[in-house]
Amino acid sequence: MRNAAKLATAALAAGALTLGLTACGGGQDSASTDGPLIVAASPTPHAEILNFVKDNLAKKAGLDLEVKEFTDYVTPNTATEDGSVGANYFQNQPYLDDFNKKNGTHIVPVVTVHLEPLGLYSHKVKKADDLKSGATVAVPNDTVNEGRALKLLAAHGLITLKDGAGNSATPADIAKNPRKLKFKELEAAQTPRSLNDVDAAVVNGNYAIEADLKPSKDALVLESPKDNPYGNFLAVKEGQEKDPRVKKLAKLLTSPEVEKFIQDKYAGSVLPSF
Repeated sequence: MRNAAKLATAALAAGALTLGLTACGGGQDSASTDGPLIVAASPTPHAEILNFVKDNLAKKAGLDLEVKEFTDYVTPNTATEDGSVGANYFQNQPYLDDFNKKNGTHIVPVVTVHLEPLGLYSHKVKKADDLKSGATVAVPNDTVNEGRALKLLAAHGLITLKDGAGNSATPADIAKNPRKLKFKELEAAQTPRSLNDVDAAVVNGNYAIEADLKPSKDALVLESPKDNPYGNFLAVKEGQEKDPRVKKLAKLLTSPEVEKFIQDKYAGSVLPSF
């Protein structure tokens, strides 16, 4: 899940995009349960999973499903809030909590589908323990993913965070840094591209896949799915949870067929969370 840092600028673009959806006939009244269920999604792996459902499961379940891809992490929520789409699938709970608080939106989760484990990658060392004193580590610069990256490093003993450092932890919350690691804060999408310039980088799972990294094989350290709060879920505007189309999609997204698709296609780089 990526980048909450562009909220101010992306919100302007979001308004234009969602207006465009409506003007082109692509919008829908989110209070209506007629017509196709339009779901906003990130291309990888969210739209891929939804398109599997659309092509293989939806018709038999009586669900008319339409998938709209977005490359930013703002428009899917604003479009869901204003009814341009009926649901979205791209985010985790800490991100959604932060987004709703900052934007006054009313988006709620329906069902958790998968985890894209955050990982530490390097083109210069083979193991995390090989990072030398003073090594530079790139981390995402948005509120949620930076805290998540630091928690990953702390879980593997590279740093120690102060007591009480939560999902919004920053390098200022580091209590112990025995390797004197230096941190380069970048937009989440830029972290895999920085690997030639830094000693290591913490990269979100979706960006790792897009950069041809295989989290299950290439990561020096990787998040555990156990009790992980960063699972990605299907979400709707509050009040739409009982829409029959949403309930059908939620059931299909947590079906054995989707579990097998995720396992076969992503080979451990995306993990089913149901």
